[in-house]
Amino acid sequence: MAFFLLYLSLFLCSSTFFYLLFLRFTLQRRLSLPPGSFGLPIIGETLQLISAYKTENPEPFIDDRVNRYGNLFSTHIFGERTVFSADPEVNRFVLQNEGRLFESSYPTSISNLLGKHSLLLMKGNLHKRMHSLTMSFANSPIIRNDLLVDIDRLIRLNLDSWTNKVFLQDQAKKITFSLTVKQLMSYDPGEWTEQLRKEYLLVIDGFFGLPLPFFFTTYGRAIKARTKVAEALRLIVRERRKEFEENINNRKKDMLNALFLEEGGGISDEEIVDFLVALLVAGYETTSTIMTLAVKFLTETPLALAQLKKEQEGIRAKKNETESLEWSDYKSMPFTQCVINETLRVSNIISGVFRRATTDVNIKGFTIPKGWKVFASFRAVHLDQDYYKEARTFNPWRWQNENDISEAPSTASSQGNTYTPFGGGPRLCPGYELARVEISVFLHYLVTKYSWEPAEKDKLVFFPTTRTQKNYPINVHRRKLGHEL
Repeated sequence: MAFFLLYLSLFLCSSTFFYLLFLRFTLQRRLSLPPGSFGLPIIGETLQLISAYKTENPEPFIDDRVNRYGNLFSTHIFGERTVFSADPEVNRFVLQNEGRLFESSYPTSISNLLGKHSLLLMKGNLHKRMHSLTMSFANSPIIRNDLLVDIDRLIRLNLDSWTNKVFLQDQAKKITFSLTVKQLMSYDPGEWTEQLRKEYLLVIDGFFGLPLPFFFTTYGRAIKARTKVAEALRLIVRERRKEFEENINNRKKDMLNALFLEEGGGISDEEIVDFLVALLVAGYETTSTIMTLAVKFLTETPLALAQLKKEQEGIRAKKNETESLEWSDYKSMPFTQCVINETLRVSNIISGVFRRATTDVNIKGFTIPKGWKVFASFRAVHLDQDYYKEARTFNPWRWQNENDISEAPSTASSQGNTYTPFGGGPRLCPGYELARVEISVFLHYLVTKYSWEPAEKDKLVFFPTTRTQKNYPINVHRRKLGHEL
């Protein structure tokens, strides 16, 4: 009897499993879904995706499926059916049709870390208004007239503290965090900002872990750290709002002040805290990683490093040792921009964006059903041989040479379909110009103040996404213009 019950249980379980697989297959054919696999029931292919992004090369998750199914494929990740797009035309279509056919949609785990009032999660007119506010605060005139002086000062302050061995990504993170806090809340680096930064490290780790909300998991620790960050920011917001209301003639020129002014002060403290949390993440993690990778790629490409040094030394030669960079200097760095373009292309850590279909969408002979997620992968396009020759090779000169880009036109500004490191459409990254300025100023002072070599065998992998891969140790040597010390 016991054997019979065991046999019956196994039979029912296996029958149910295969029936679910059959239903998925028939559903896929009936709805003209993009081909693909939904993996196991409930968990889908989530584990394969996460495990790929913890390796030295996360691309196999997409590469394998593109080879099997094409540039549009179906999968099941983070509890939802999702269409992955590695097609630049589809990606552009998705980005441009937000608010009509698609809406921004991210996993709940990300929402919990950023806050429900973060810019990333806003929709409709509210998003349009706040996105416009953020872009107006980080546009070229504001950077030129108000922000550049602090960018120059704080980057020099950090680099002047370097001695001998430097863990580059740690220092890059300190730079970008101090810059972002200064721009958002007018705080200079100090004990408070450093403590806040340490909590932010835990929050960032939560984006790369399984969303299990237990205190002993990476995600659980990230949620706890996020609570601490929000409490610290809440105190600052309350204090600054009081100052804002009491002293009309002495208001700081930062994002917090702009938020108080928006809609006559109708934004609540809680909404402002969520807004600041997300902006700190955006301004801190991405830019620091691109700084680090630019140095790594330059170190491995001596000809590019020599050309960048020549360009930056030419700018510095016209100034005395302590003179700050000006806007005209930033606009005189064409090869530096090629280096930044290529670093963003090869290692864009914003690998893509999530959207949700608000209606059935027909595209390229397939149907994306209403309610399904879409992941528009920028990285898959950036590393596609059909659009960039030797796509996985760092080659900054390709931005000077049309022949190295398979699809004309070749400039970063005009290649809207294939080059999207800052996204596009209504959610184009509002801080894209600010990030470029910060990276350019950092590279200027790095190559004019120091020479360097890797301190150990290169430990920084192609895409640094896990805690063990965050540092790029280098031995630095102070230099004078044109001379090694």
